[in-house]
Amino acid sequence: MTGRMRGRRRYAGARLRVGAGRARLLPAAAPEPDMVAGRFSVISPGTERRHLAGEDREAGYMTLGRTGDAAGWVLAPVPHGAAFDAACPGAVTAPPQVPPRLVALARFQQMACLGLDRLPATDLSTVTVVGSGPVALGCVLELRRRGATGIQVVTSRRYPPIGRAPGVTCVSPGAAEPTQLVIDAAGLPRRAADLTAPGGVLGLLGTPDEEAALPALPVHRGGWTVQGMHELAPTAPDTYQKAFTQAVTWLTDHLEPALATAWCRTVPGARAPELFALLESPGRPAEPVLLLDWRDT
Repeated sequence: MTGRMRGRRRYAGARLRVGAGRARLLPAAAPEPDMVAGRFSVISPGTERRHLAGEDREAGYMTLGRTGDAAGWVLAPVPHGAAFDAACPGAVTAPPQVPPRLVALARFQQMACLGLDRLPATDLSTVTVVGSGPVALGCVLELRRRGATGIQVVTSRRYPPIGRAPGVTCVSPGAAEPTQLVIDAAGLPRRAADLTAPGGVLGLLGTPDEEAALPALPVHRGGWTVQGMHELAPTAPDTYQKAFTQAVTWLTDHLEPALATAWCRTVPGARAPELFALLESPGRPAEPVLLLDWRDT
């Protein structure tokens, strides 16, 4: 189905459909007039896995295109590889010289920026982040931008790439110490709750399952503040682009190119079905941020 926006099309020509546990590649179509051609798209593993398990639908999270050779990037919340209206809701822009992998990293950092702005004033000297995927990485980067120096990342993965981020110490769930600020970036609120110190703040950044729940009694007795950190919670109209610009600017000025390479992998769009088949397997790429390249597909 083609997305629509106030009577006009928001996107057209999605390149993937998912459902019943598999992904199917769709043929390329010429972009419609006044639409931006999708050049790259960003995979959100948690979102993709949920969609894979459901009914047949267009697959996608964010697609990246250019409005012209001298113009900048436009990142829009449309299906993988689709052409799209550059003015569609939720679209953000970045300068043309920014590499696509930094645009993708900034996307996940933007989520954390918007979520952290909702938290009460909290000491960032010691923070716990639960998870080591792209949402956790974006959170770590945004915490560093805000001056955090001691970030405990709780993950069951061995040698996760997120461990190369400055200020990060990776620990297993059984070895983690409680802290005053805990951010769940993996959709595991119970695990994050177990690590929240009395009087602390628990931020919910990763999307939990519908069945996930926090027990009220520990929240009550611990005196915790529990804060939802979803990026699309109500905010000022210009806040979304502002957060993305802050992330892009900081990454461009501070991130070592070798780290961006270690954290991001670009896969030809034609190989998307086999990549999706690996998302639930031990053979999933180690890099937390995955992009699909649609330019020659």
